[in-house]
Amino acid sequence: MRYHPRSVLDAGCGTGLVAVELAQRGLDVVGVDISPDILAKARAFAPHLTWIQADLASVQLNRKFDVILMAGNVIIFLARGTEQAVIQNMARHLAPNGRLITGFQISMDRSYLTLEEYDELTRTAGLPLEERYSSWDFSPWRWDSPFAVSIHRLVSDE
Repeated sequence: MRYHPRSVLDAGCGTGLVAVELAQRGLDVVGVDISPDILAKARAFAPHLTWIQADLASVQLNRKFDVILMAGNVIIFLARGTEQAVIQNMARHLAPNGRLITGFQISMDRSYLTLEEYDELTRTAGLPLEERYSSWDFSPWRWDSPFAVSIHRLVSDE
């Protein structure tokens, strides 16, 4: 990863494909997902990794991570109205100067969280926007992009 983390929380990990790839690159990875059925697939796929079934709004892992990754549209698939609790809880799990990296499809019909709403929620949680891209390959950000990858850094004096 470009930020050279040692530890990553794959928040909304699904079947664990991203977590497994990161672990193969030598990172300490924990996967969290609310679905027991999906986590069963992750555990079968990579039993050596830590998989936790929990709600992202309330999970308490008693540790901090260098990076928290919410890939695969996780933020827009949350129950509407829980996004702030999830983002605040993720901020509590970030190490000083850690990064929250979120990628999601941008909704034009407002049925899902909009980019503007997301930006306000992250600002409120103390996670200023550091960088934004139009895809996971770091294509430059454009306001007409259908997808956004946002990187927020928890600024800390520690």
